Amino acid sequence: MNVTQGLRRVLQTNREGIATVDGDRRRTWREIGERVARLAGGLQQLGVKRGDRVAVLMLNSDRYLELYLGIPWAGAVIVPTNIRWSHAEIEDSLHDCRASVLVVDKAFAAMGVELAKAVSMKLIYADDDQGPSEAQHYEKLIAASAPVPDAMASREDLAGIFYTGGTTGRSKGVMLSHANIACNALHMLSEGLLPDGTVYLNAAPMFHLANGSAMFASLIGGGTNVIIRTFSPELVIAAIEKEKVTATLLVPTMIQMLTDHPAFKTADLSSLKRIMYGASPISEALLNRAMAGMPGTAFHQLYGMTELSPLATHLNWEQHTSEDAKKKNRQRACGRAAIGCEVRIVDADHKPVGTGVVGEVAVRGDNVMMGYWERPEETAKAVIDGWMHTGDGGYMDDEGFVYLVDRVKDMIISGGENVYSMEVENVIAQHPAVSQCAVIGIPSEQWGETVHAFVIPKAGASVNAAEIIAFCKERIAGYKCPRSVDVRTEPFPLSGAGKVLKRELRRLHAEDGAPVQAKAKAG
Repeated sequence: MNVTQGLRRVLQTNREGIATVDGDRRRTWREIGERVARLAGGLQQLGVKRGDRVAVLMLNSDRYLELYLGIPWAGAVIVPTNIRWSHAEIEDSLHDCRASVLVVDKAFAAMGVELAKAVSMKLIYADDDQGPSEAQHYEKLIAASAPVPDAMASREDLAGIFYTGGTTGRSKGVMLSHANIACNALHMLSEGLLPDGTVYLNAAPMFHLANGSAMFASLIGGGTNVIIRTFSPELVIAAIEKEKVTATLLVPTMIQMLTDHPAFKTADLSSLKRIMYGASPISEALLNRAMAGMPGTAFHQLYGMTELSPLATHLNWEQHTSEDAKKKNRQRACGRAAIGCEVRIVDADHKPVGTGVVGEVAVRGDNVMMGYWERPEETAKAVIDGWMHTGDGGYMDDEGFVYLVDRVKDMIISGGENVYSMEVENVIAQHPAVSQCAVIGIPSEQWGETVHAFVIPKAGASVNAAEIIAFCKERIAGYKCPRSVDVRTEPFPLSGAGKVLKRELRRLHAEDGAPVQAKAKAG
């Protein structure tokens, strides 16, 4: 079992079926198969060996799908890079995994040239124009390379490194094996999420594993992948109408932007049979509005994390809408264990707790990661006796439905992206006028949550919200930066052990207890 198995299957079952639609460009699975084999040959000619890391820094495209297949076909490891990160964050991750090749498109060509020099990597340019002279052109590489046989990685081999937000100032590389990714795709198919013949719209970023998992599942079923460069309501509506899209995956922020768009009420979205959503909290009001606006579309909530490849639980359409579900307020649940997964709630000693008792969500199955790249101690803390400890707090009812109540690790999810409070705090603490700081997530109708900072200035110093936000924007990705800041003079509430009580900060913010003149928001 490996990630190229789906391609080998579809080349037998649906060779002439449409594989990808990218703008006006359409390719069959036969064409994709030929290009993937030549791409793998080209990578090997560039010196890529089995197990080498090949990083990808691109917007969505049909070539991204080919890279997801061609890199493992060559026996190498894909490293999808977060397009929203700063230059420094990307460079750090490339140094960390010791990538030997970087693939970029027009949007990241200039940065790619700089990164290739800084990390001593070979550069491939994958777009329609000529690109920088420092790069090998993707299409020329394919045209000049002979096809090679599939490297036939084993199920235990490393398939990809997916970097997730760091809590100590540096991101962790989640190592997923071929079995991890393939099993997750099979779990999604078993849940009925992407049946044979699905026309799947890649609207979420393709570097993100949530979209990647759906892409692999649709591939196994011989479906079509419709691709838009980046999310916008206009592009989503146009793609659904033109290509008769049957399924897509959206984070709640995207659902809100879609339902708020003026064209939403008149667009023909009747082909869309299912929307998978997750990655961040969704308000009941937004979910009800979206369901009312798309009465022919089934909504499926998916919960998971990168370390789980990523699916853990599934709340299906009936569990959203049945009378029994409504009576039990099932929409607040994130679902039951997906097929192939086990879920339990554990206490601080990693022992299972009873029904209705809040603890940490733990998951076991073939989808649990291999570990964190070159971080054995952190891996040992996260994966205990085969159970991935998610850091999410929640409880389970007597029918196996999981309800999330908090995030043990103080993770903030803004617009579907993970933000770790400690990472933001580490940046704010570097400001010369800051004595202490603490970061929490606060509810946002648009983004699910936004980053909010509490700051205490040094004695005799002064600082305002705009300065803090600008300071952060120079050092970390925009979505990690605070949207609002409380500048305070009174001490933070502390526990007996001297730790900041963030639950008290959340309460203070909810009660708007900070002095009005000290509060400011980002514009």
